[in-house]
Amino acid sequence: MKQTPFTKFHIERGAKMAPFAGFNMPIEFSGINDEHITVREKLGVFDVSHMGEVWVKGPNALNFLQYVTSNDVSVLTDGKIQYTCFPNGKGGIVDDLLVYRFDAETYLLVINAGNTQKDWEWLCSHAPKFNLTPGKELYNASSEIAQLAVQGPLALKAMQKLTKEPIESMEYYTFKKIDFAGIKDIIFSITGYTGAGGCEIYCANEDAEKLWKAVFEAGAEFGIKPIGLGARDTLRLEMGYVLYGNDINESTSPLEAGLGWITKFVDHKNFIDKEYMLNLKTAGLKRKLVGFEMVDRGIPRQHYEIFDSQGNLIGEVTSGTMSPMMKIGVGMGYVGTEFSKPDTEIFIGVRDKKLKAKVVKLPIYKK
Repeated sequence: MKQTPFTKFHIERGAKMAPFAGFNMPIEFSGINDEHITVREKLGVFDVSHMGEVWVKGPNALNFLQYVTSNDVSVLTDGKIQYTCFPNGKGGIVDDLLVYRFDAETYLLVINAGNTQKDWEWLCSHAPKFNLTPGKELYNASSEIAQLAVQGPLALKAMQKLTKEPIESMEYYTFKKIDFAGIKDIIFSITGYTGAGGCEIYCANEDAEKLWKAVFEAGAEFGIKPIGLGARDTLRLEMGYVLYGNDINESTSPLEAGLGWITKFVDHKNFIDKEYMLNLKTAGLKRKLVGFEMVDRGIPRQHYEIFDSQGNLIGEVTSGTMSPMMKIGVGMGYVGTEFSKPDTEIFIGVRDKKLKAKVVKLPIYKK
């Protein structure tokens, strides 16, 4: 099992550790609810060093990315980030990811930890068509980079203490290369998977210990805490952010998953599955991913069945939890399109009961 450069700090702080995507990762420290509320109200630190990073470089980098991803990479300018996915050639999704543009011939892909090897092999299989050589223009840097996500409304205020560069005014989905905490060439970005604001900080593994200590020192006066994967999941679910392996996978279309906004049917872009997805869009979707909140008392979980008011099976829960902020059960799941409108009454099969819920517009948690 792999360790991140921060593993020893998690253990020192008494984290409950468990295997995740081949890594020994912290699930919780002070408790999921406490950590969740800390991020919503103050700031918390996530070790996301398990995420994968792949560089794509050279004169054919853009054309390659236009082919393997669903979004329109050509609209990016230097310092901008884009959310997108890899269509799998069969109507499903290889992975969802972020694309960072450094310049016209240099891009960084940030991919899911559990899919790093699969994604790398997928990219390598298409690289020859664009004269990209794995290990050269296409480079897997996943094992060389450490990453912390500092999330919460006070995150940027605290992190500003560690750099002379103005970061509090940075726009959403942008990044900078800066000197930070005495470390040169940090990649500092504003994306987030919590809906609470904040940043991501990428550094070389050898600088990880220095970064960890500086971040916690800077955040001490604001009540900073380490946060585990448990709260990461409840935070993203309240916002309706999809999780690969739960809400999207090799058999789900980005259109069904509500990711039509990252699927660009523009003339200058020919991407994998373009014709298939265009036909799907034209014909109309048979199912959609929806958010819901429980009306009856109960906690929805992945794979629980979803029924209509007549007791007919209409779908399945993909993610579910008890919302720490709303104090009710919330979740997401695929249902027939006719049941996808907000306020539609649905029922979740919890043990031997069918508990009432209602479809809600995302995000589920309205701040």
